[in-house]
Amino acid sequence: MSGAGPGYDLDAWRARIPLLQSCIVMNSCSQSPQSDATRAAAERYLDSWNRHGMDWDAWLAEVAAAKAEFAKLIGAEASDIAVFSCVSDAASAVASALELSGARSTIVVSEAEFPSVARVWLAQERRGARVSWVPVCDGVVDPSAYDALVDDRTALVAACHGSYANGFIQDVARIAARARAAGAYSFVDAYQTLGVVPVDVRALGVDFLASGNLKFLMGMPGIAFLYVAPRIVERLYPTVTGWFGRADPFTSDVKTLDWSPTASRFDTGTPPLIGAYVARAGMEMINEIGPARIRAWHEVLGRRLIEGGRARGLAVSGPQDMSCRTATTAFAVRDPFAVERAMRARGVLPTARGDVVRLAPHFFNTLQDVDRALDLLAELARAR
Repeated sequence: MSGAGPGYDLDAWRARIPLLQSCIVMNSCSQSPQSDATRAAAERYLDSWNRHGMDWDAWLAEVAAAKAEFAKLIGAEASDIAVFSCVSDAASAVASALELSGARSTIVVSEAEFPSVARVWLAQERRGARVSWVPVCDGVVDPSAYDALVDDRTALVAACHGSYANGFIQDVARIAARARAAGAYSFVDAYQTLGVVPVDVRALGVDFLASGNLKFLMGMPGIAFLYVAPRIVERLYPTVTGWFGRADPFTSDVKTLDWSPTASRFDTGTPPLIGAYVARAGMEMINEIGPARIRAWHEVLGRRLIEGGRARGLAVSGPQDMSCRTATTAFAVRDPFAVERAMRARGVLPTARGDVVRLAPHFFNTLQDVDRALDLLAELARAR
């Protein structure tokens, strides 16, 4: 495959992403580029708004369709999905449903979590929670490190599926099983893996799985989805809530507090409408190509990044075995944010975090994209 290309029409898909005509896009771990489908979806919402002024039946149908597309991506049902504006909001809704004043007050969190989500769990300390940290060592988390921390005092275990920092993948099935054996819930942040790693929530056995759409799902900021395992829905009563979490969102009884019988009980207020249009269009692209085919091409691109980086004298951060990582590859450089700015000025779009520059290809990238990005990164790194 490394010589032949991916198992889909790469040129045809590239032609649908206008930014590729002027830039090498290598920042999909941070923001996906616009496609013809996502632009058309946004325009459909704007046209509807302009033509009808208000078209709630059509708009809510689009939200439902976006939930269904997300469900298809993860092997779930549309009724298992709630919608939010971001993953932090989804995590906050989950946290609000936890009873933390009793014996189960510990939240076990890996140090690899994206800071925004980790802070949600830390904020629960004001409600009586104790946060216990699973360490990152040499850029990865040892899955056995969860074993000693998860016990009968644990309320929830939070684990990212893929690391935002360097792309390593956690064994979330093992983590979920450990949580379940201890009587705790599991929460998975799949922002860095959905769309590029096949995910089946039923096979993984997770209780909650969340992701936004602006990264590998080819969407935009302002919308995220939460899977809630149907076996646990009716045990949970989120206090971060709103009218769309009700059994009947359109009731006018202000003195009644009830919850939807499905994962919609985690919905809050008015959903992100234009985001739903764009998210659905982006996820349709990913589902059409197929995460398994995307993953196969990512393995080729990821190996090229790791081997090509080493050959150019770049320091690769994190694991270098593609079986346990995404294609997102982090390189330790001096002044990474200045390097990012310099690369962007020359038409290559990376992202800097901490002390690294990340190169994150997607299904539309070529081996030539990888080589050109590495050449420029090595040139700029040597100059510092």
